[in-house]
Amino acid sequence: MSKALFLDLPGRSLAIAVKRSGMARRMSLRLDPQGGVVVVLPVGVPVAEAERFARRQRDWITGRLAALPDRIPLVPGTSVPLLGVPHSIFHAPQARRGVWVEDGRLHVSGQAEHAGRRVLDFMKGEARRQIAPRCQSLAERIAARVGRLSLRDTRSRWGSCSAQGDLAFSWRLVMAPDWVLAYVVAHEVAHLAELNHGPRFWSVVEDLAGDPAPARAWLKLHGPELHRYG
Repeated sequence: MSKALFLDLPGRSLAIAVKRSGMARRMSLRLDPQGGVVVVLPVGVPVAEAERFARRQRDWITGRLAALPDRIPLVPGTSVPLLGVPHSIFHAPQARRGVWVEDGRLHVSGQAEHAGRRVLDFMKGEARRQIAPRCQSLAERIAARVGRLSLRDTRSRWGSCSAQGDLAFSWRLVMAPDWVLAYVVAHEVAHLAELNHGPRFWSVVEDLAGDPAPARAWLKLHGPELHRYG
């Protein structure tokens, strides 16, 4: 088992994740939206170099961390988007209904200290309820079969498709506008027919979801905002 790597900064310690890339010609570094640092190493560069590289970039990392926007907790009094529509989180301790949407609010019952977890569980469940039937419907349109479907909290991609037809999506897509979520689902389902990003693949995407450019632009501009929640 490889040794865990950490970078010590004033008042905190960041985990260093190491990724190897056959395409990389030099080391590079980025912040993980969920906390930590990701160092990309070219093939042949020792893992120990990742820690040394991160230390040399300490000032840059500290500056970027200071510029990051605050996290948004999923607790009563805050607002969270559902399919792009803001919903204020309202605590209804005596309701005994779990979490439900009504009158533009996201109501959560039970004890206040458990509200954040309950809202998070609801969001993940809602993501599955939105994504799963769309995958099946679009797959039928192209005579394809969906394998296993999973939801994750991915940092670098919104969805993925394996060679076995398994689809995975970020649960955070449920916060994006409906038409953006629809594009990502279409993108991954299209990979069931074309496991590449060639012209034929994009033709399938357009048949399933229309012009992908607006949704791609939205994710590039607003996607980082979705990682602030929770």
